[in-house]
Amino acid sequence: MDELLLGIDFGTGGCKVTAITFDGVTVGECSVEYTTYHEHSNWSEQEPADWYSACCQALKTLAASGVDLKKVESVSFDGSTHNAVLLDEKMVPLRRTIMWTDQRSTAECAALSGMRDLIFRTAYQMPTPTWTLPQLMWLQKNAPDEMKRVKHILFVKDYVRYLFTGVAVTDCIEAQGTLFFDMKKQQWSTELASLAGISGDVLPELVTPTTQTGRVTAQAALDTGLREGVPVICGTSDSAAEDYGAGAIEPGDAIIKLATAGNVNVMTDRAYPNPATLTYSHVIPGMWYTVAATNAAALCQRWFRDLFCQQECSEAQAAGKKVYALMDELAENSPVGANGVFFHPYLQGERSPYWDANLRSSFTGVSISSSKGDFIRALFEGVAFSLLDCYGLVEKMGLPVKRIFFIGGGAKSRLWSEIVCNIFDLPVSIPSVGDASFGTALLAGTGIGVWNSSAEAVRHCLKIERQCTPEAEKAARYRELFAEYKAIHDALAPIYAARAGK
Repeated sequence: MDELLLGIDFGTGGCKVTAITFDGVTVGECSVEYTTYHEHSNWSEQEPADWYSACCQALKTLAASGVDLKKVESVSFDGSTHNAVLLDEKMVPLRRTIMWTDQRSTAECAALSGMRDLIFRTAYQMPTPTWTLPQLMWLQKNAPDEMKRVKHILFVKDYVRYLFTGVAVTDCIEAQGTLFFDMKKQQWSTELASLAGISGDVLPELVTPTTQTGRVTAQAALDTGLREGVPVICGTSDSAAEDYGAGAIEPGDAIIKLATAGNVNVMTDRAYPNPATLTYSHVIPGMWYTVAATNAAALCQRWFRDLFCQQECSEAQAAGKKVYALMDELAENSPVGANGVFFHPYLQGERSPYWDANLRSSFTGVSISSSKGDFIRALFEGVAFSLLDCYGLVEKMGLPVKRIFFIGGGAKSRLWSEIVCNIFDLPVSIPSVGDASFGTALLAGTGIGVWNSSAEAVRHCLKIERQCTPEAEKAARYRELFAEYKAIHDALAPIYAARAGK
């Protein structure tokens, strides 16, 4: 009974690997960051080679910590969704991958305005720069020689899985984010794909998240420390994997995610397409989920750390602590409302509820007495306000919410958890393991028959670590502050739009 299951997550900021037992007990995990390149203000790109390198490094570190990778019986993958890896005839990447956070394709989205009804009716999403279709249209215009050489298209997790197995496929949930997938027919839409100048023969075969898609090759075994021949299960998008792994497996379950990006996801028993939200199938057959998403959540914390917390980084290293713990301590010294400082987390434009690529991040209300702790607390509060802005769409749609799970790196911070709980003024549950790699490890087990179904896997393995209950006085104060937060957005949005037009 010492067999292990391995989940490998390729998030926007890095690779995380999690090894669990067949009872769902985590025996080890490791994360390795990789670089996102921002050559221009609206660009976000990554090197495909970095994903495999980070994965191998994380697995070697996991093994060094005492986890015996030879005991892994199945492995599965997830990744930030619909980031197209463009490959030549030899399956070699032709360029860096444009990420979902990239905002360069606004003109292409405008060019699709006459087809918005067809696109929404077919793909359940509206054309915005986050989707693969307008990104490929941009490449057709600006890098036509590269596009002529494209013979295969995979996505982040699928490309790495190909390096593990030599098998090139994707799952339907991943495909739903491209804007050239037919939601009703559950197949590629050749009509929409043709808008990007691509034919159906470059797109991968579609399978389910729990389909076995090959085995670990001899080369991958040498690179990673896994056994040759271990079954590899397809997996799915990071959002679908983490919602599932956190316990959101029934209609009315909701997720507040505070990771690199931020989501408010509500599980439903059928699709509820809405022009202001995102719509995806669930890992559980027959279920769906609605997504309202903010582009930058914990990314803001990482950005602030890298630019302004060199002293804290040094202190944390000297004390054997995590720098985020020191940042929490500074923020705890600032009161609700951060002494008048507000933060808007639009580092990469914004998705829900504004769908405005021109928005930019800001600190406002800064005075001579403002401390670093005020800035950090304002950042925590601003990200939570942005998530509440997203939740407003769920309320407008009338989707029922019966329980909320809070997940992502931000959920590990007790302070940030309390801020989210009080800003939403709702009780939230924090799973002991609430990230995508855990959900993907469960898919790895389901794929080889450890459990009879994906739902059974969650019910067998899910554990709640703690719960947060809102405090009436703080919640009331945050309602007042949220109105100010919205007013600041409304005042600054026209300025950013005017600047973008120059």
